[in-house]
Amino acid sequence: MKQSDTGLLIAVIILILFSALFSAIETAYSSASKIRLKNMANDKVPGASKALKILDNFDQFLTTVLIGNNIVNITMATVGTVLFTHIYGDAGATISTIVITVVVLIFGEVTPKSIAKQIPERFAIKTAGFVRFFEIIFVPLNLLFKGWRFLVQKAINLQPEDSDISDELITMVDEAEKDGDLEQHESDLISAAIEFNDEDVRDVLTPRVDVVAVDLGTPLEQVERVFRLNSYSRLPVYENSIDNIVGVIHEKDFYNLYYQDKERSRGILRKIIKPVIYTSENTKISALLKQLQAAKLHLAVVLDEYGGTQGIITMEDIIEELVGEIWDEHDTVKEYYEKVSDNTYLVQCDADIDDMLERFGVEPEEDEYDFITVSGWVIHELEHIPQIGDEFSYQNLHITVTKADQRKVIEIKVEINPKKEEDAEDD
Repeated sequence: MKQSDTGLLIAVIILILFSALFSAIETAYSSASKIRLKNMANDKVPGASKALKILDNFDQFLTTVLIGNNIVNITMATVGTVLFTHIYGDAGATISTIVITVVVLIFGEVTPKSIAKQIPERFAIKTAGFVRFFEIIFVPLNLLFKGWRFLVQKAINLQPEDSDISDELITMVDEAEKDGDLEQHESDLISAAIEFNDEDVRDVLTPRVDVVAVDLGTPLEQVERVFRLNSYSRLPVYENSIDNIVGVIHEKDFYNLYYQDKERSRGILRKIIKPVIYTSENTKISALLKQLQAAKLHLAVVLDEYGGTQGIITMEDIIEELVGEIWDEHDTVKEYYEKVSDNTYLVQCDADIDDMLERFGVEPEEDEYDFITVSGWVIHELEHIPQIGDEFSYQNLHITVTKADQRKVIEIKVEINPKKEEDAEDD
């Protein structure tokens, strides 16, 4: 081999190394986690802050790397053609194309990108100075391509997509759970915390019809009986009507009063009544939790648009949205679903409608609706207060009312029919 050919071969090898480096850098910065890099920067890891700055202007970085990689690959193809032409004559161009293509694919693309994919943050940090050097050299070309990008975006009216950070975080948590980095209970807790601020009071409250409360003038014997039969630690107190809840009494305060006041005088509950917070159904539970903490209270009354009582919500109700159901010794586990056969279930109608539809693999036909419970859903579908025996079909579900009273549906029978072929294809 001539000395000039040796120089050309060395040049090809150097260009392959540069091609591999540019390809690895592109993959490393595309795969690197900003969160991990920020943690490294906070820990004073050398190069982490510089890598973060490069990622903050990703368009400029990508243009720089693509320009560098294309210059290297085109130069390599040219030098390779000259080298192989010197060695093999007229067949050199064909041989060069084959050899350079294989070499670039193996050593300039696949291998370096695979390595960088495994250690993106470390690779990005180590090469931050290299990238910054070429960003400075290619400033004129970057400006040229920046103007070209602007013209293209205007020409095709390209608008950036709005990103939902909450959805992205939940996806990251799901992926971490699948990869084994998080246990399921940890994943559920993090997801609940992310979605916590999206929950409204209306999604959590105890409705008015289920509220156990006492009148301000109720004799102490009757109040004691309500405490004993319901095992609640607190009871709302109203004056004349449940639409006028004036406070709450604690079980401990009540029994101290009950055993000290021998006369059992009427209206004595005023001595132990504690204030409550009033809120609306559209209040975020995260905001209400802060109000309850600031006021050092455990219960809020939810008012409807007319100022009447729509229901109540406790601090425990809110916390359960984060950590799941909290059971004590007196709680009874309620089963909302009873399996009758393989495709038939009895469903209690105070169950959550979203939970029921998800359980039976049904997508709701409306994006938003005003009802929360299965009872509200059945009334919405039938468009009247249902009676026992009323039935209707909803997608592949056949619903029959099995228990009802004059105000609401108590229980339904759900029969699951096989989905039609076109529905299955859509899914």
